[in-house]
Amino acid sequence: RIIGLASTGLHSNGFSLARKVLLEKGKLGVNDKVSGLEKTIGLEMLEPTKIYVKPLLKLFKKFSIKGLVHITGGGFYDNIPRIIPQACRSVIKKGSWPIPPVFNVIKEIGNVEEKEMFRVFNMGIGMMIIVADKDCKEILEYLELMGEKAYQIGFIEKKDDKQEQVYLSEN
Repeated sequence: RIIGLASTGLHSNGFSLARKVLLEKGKLGVNDKVSGLEKTIGLEMLEPTKIYVKPLLKLFKKFSIKGLVHITGGGFYDNIPRIIPQACRSVIKKGSWPIPPVFNVIKEIGNVEEKEMFRVFNMGIGMMIIVADKDCKEILEYLELMGEKAYQIGFIEKKDDKQEQVYLSEN
């Protein structure tokens, strides 16, 4: 199973596209507020990156973790393939976690296609943890006890030669 840990926002990735969309195309300033966002554009872009070290170290002591990937520049499509065998693919269930409003604002103002959003941004998931099916529920509960926002967002399966390594599923 794939567990996603919530991001705090952009996590310093995708700034080129975010700036182009919000500041150039949207003609917004860093002090402007946009419907749907609680903070100004500038504060959204400056939201500090979440550091996952403490909860992950605790997880490593208690559970067997099969894989770990930080969703940085390159989003889901460039980062997930780094940790799974070529013969496998990740199936990510869209709608299994809340997408922070800043990503919806960028998508709408810039008319950015969904696949491009998932290729550039973390879309609300800053870290993914690959775990055994049998451990998934307990790990989610443990993360919640530590105050982490974590979601079961997908799974790994064998793929055929024509399939991509990252598949965004509607259900």
